Formats: sequence, structure tokens, C-alpha cells
Amino acid sequence: MFALVDCNNFYASCERVFNPKLQGRAVVVLSNNDGCIVARSNEAKQLGIRMGEPAFKIKDLLQRHKVAVFSSNYALYADMSGRVMQTLRQLTPFLEVYSIDEAFIDLRRFAPHTLPDFAQRVRQTVGQWTGIPVSVGVAPTKTLAKVANFYAKKSAEGVCLLFCDPDIEIALQQLPAGEVWGIGRQYEKLLLKNGVETALQLRQLSDDWVRQHFGIVGLRLVHELRGISCLPVQLFTPPKKGICTSRSFGRGVSDMAPLQEAVANFAVRCAEKLRRQQSCANLLTVFIHSNPFKPKLPQYSNSITLQLPVAAQHNAALIEQALGGLQKIYRTGFVYKKAGVYVSGIVPQSGVQGNLFGQQNPQGHEQLSKTIDALNQRMGRDTVRYAIQGYERVWKLRQEQLSPRYTTCWNELLTIG
Repeated sequence: MFALVDCNNFYASCERVFNPKLQGRAVVVLSNNDGCIVARSNEAKQLGIRMGEPAFKIKDLLQRHKVAVFSSNYALYADMSGRVMQTLRQLTPFLEVYSIDEAFIDLRRFAPHTLPDFAQRVRQTVGQWTGIPVSVGVAPTKTLAKVANFYAKKSAEGVCLLFCDPDIEIALQQLPAGEVWGIGRQYEKLLLKNGVETALQLRQLSDDWVRQHFGIVGLRLVHELRGISCLPVQLFTPPKKGICTSRSFGRGVSDMAPLQEAVANFAVRCAEKLRRQQSCANLLTVFIHSNPFKPKLPQYSNSITLQLPVAAQHNAALIEQALGGLQKIYRTGFVYKKAGVYVSGIVPQSGVQGNLFGQQNPQGHEQLSKTIDALNQRMGRDTVRYAIQGYERVWKLRQEQLSPRYTTCWNELLTIG
């Protein structure tokens, strides 16, 4: 048996934890640069606000219904996610963090008759300790646990358990095939074209047909719908094979200097992620492009991939390579809207192949980066930084509706008056 614990309307719920006046009020959270709706409270959904809708198109609706609008507060959401996952780990160590607001739990060590009480205890404990409401779905496979969670969100108890096959068949009969975990829009169109409208009909398809049209991954999914577990809980997150950090700028950038600031910061973020998973990268890619939504302006985009002399994880090496790549692809006369850094060719830090002609004293650079990490973790992100990372950051995201970082910034702690 598996459980899926999913935070309800996570971004909106994080805002409500520190602002009780938002309870019962429609809340939406915007994407980067305050563009599109990426999170909605149930009240916002009832107003007909759709996911991904550009905020400027429904400005009158938001004002008319006094909808609370927030910019994405990634520092707050990441910290609250960590608190939720830490709470779950205190209830059971057999946990897989699937996303910022979802986690799977392996329940094989639990007696079946204890699962209803355990599911309720998970929901109540997370709600009490963090203020975040969660839904819990329990079923024999991870895919069916996703199905159970779909119904748990619609239940007043916030819990749904699918134990026996008759209950599973009823749940799958009422679930559209497009709502099944792993079925995207293109697969959904193919299924509808072949008369498959429900998850139950998907489960009843022959193995040969599924393998032909969906491959081995789709076949595993169908087996999971049949109650055959093919996807175990991953207690340890495997190292990423590629890491990307990119941003759309709050306003267009033409000069080289702000682009260098942005790219240097993206390189540092990639280096930090490499160190967290104890890995090094052999390849680094830099890319830039103008705004395709302004076709009247001259358009330009380019990227370059560079081989590092020695696989590295420290800030200095990645900044040097990233800025060198930017210098090669930058062109004057264009207004750039986005840039990014992508590192690949990732290997464990314990298995890095040396280079006779490589840089001197790599251990010193690595120790410096780790010291910077420790200081920034204690004093706040980028308290210690390379000068090229800058301070003005004219390229930073537009976040005009940003709430305080209640849990990660001393100057923004919640005050009660």
C-alpha cells in the first residue's frame, strides 16, 4: 500500500498561514514577473479563474471580487515545503518527496486496519504543525494513490482509501482518462480518438495496444491501474543528470553588464545545487534570447555549450565558463528578455578525472565555495557573493505583490500589534 500526501492549493495556503484574514477569501498567486495565474484557492476556482490565465486579462474580475493577488514568494514556499516534509518524516521515514507539495509514503510496514487512522493522523499533524491543509490518498500502487488523492480533495474528511477492487473500479469509472497521472494532452487526444474516455477503460486496454502506442512507460501505468505495483517509493533522491537555472527578466536588458550579473548569479545557483548533491559538472551551456511576444522588435536567440577543463562544482569555475560563453554569443542591438545556465555531464565529486594542465588548487576553490555556502545559510542568501553578481540587479523578476519572507528573513518576521 502507498499513500500520497498532497498540500491543498499549496502556494495560496502558504500565504494564508501568516495572514488569517485571507481565510474564506479568493486568493491567487502569479507566475514569474507577475504574468499568469499559477495557484488558486478554492474560492478563486469557484469564480471561474483558470490556471495559467494571464492576470492582465482578468484584472476587472480580480478587482470586482476583491481577490487577493500575490507574486510568487519562492523563499517562503520552499521553506514551508521543507517544514511539511520534515513533519511527515517524523511520522514515518519511508518517504519520497515527489514535488514541492507532494510526497509518497510506503505503507507496507503498516497493518491494514491501522491505515485509516494513520491517514487522518498525517492530515491532522501536518495541519497543526505547519498550518498547511493536506489531502491523503491510500491505494495499492502509486498511480492508484494519485487517483485516491483526487477524490480525497473533494471529500470533507480529506482522506480517501481505495482498498478493494470494487471500490477501485468505481473510482476509475468516474475518473476521466486525462486525469490519470502521466497522461498528458497528446495522450488524452489519442485515447479519446480510440473511444477511451475513463480511467477504467484505459485499465482494460490490451498490453499490446498500450505498448504500441505508449511504450513501456505507458504499460507500467496501466499495470499500476490494475493494482500491480511497478513504481516503488524512492527513499533517496537520485542525483540530477542536468541542472538548469534561468529567469525571465523583469524588464528588457540590452547592455552586457546586467546580462553578466544575471548569468553569474545563475552559474552560482547551479554550483550550489551541484554541491548539495555532491556532484560536479563537465559541461556548461549558456543561452540568451529576446522577447518573442514583441515581434516588432529585432529578435535574436543563441546558446553555447562549453567543456570544462576539469569537472567542477565551485562558483569560480562555473562563473568563468558562463561569462566566457556569454561573451561569445552576445550581440548588440537586441533587447534580451531571458537568460540561463545549464550544467550537464554530471559525475560524482568522488570520481572526477583530473587534468595535468587544469587549474591549480581546486581544493582551495571548493573550500571557499563551501565556506560561502555556510555563511549564506546562516546570514541569508548572497550575503557573501562574487562582485560580478552585482547589487542593483535591474534584471530581477518583477514582484509587485510580494508578501514578506516570514520564515527566512529576519527583517520580515511577522509582527503583531
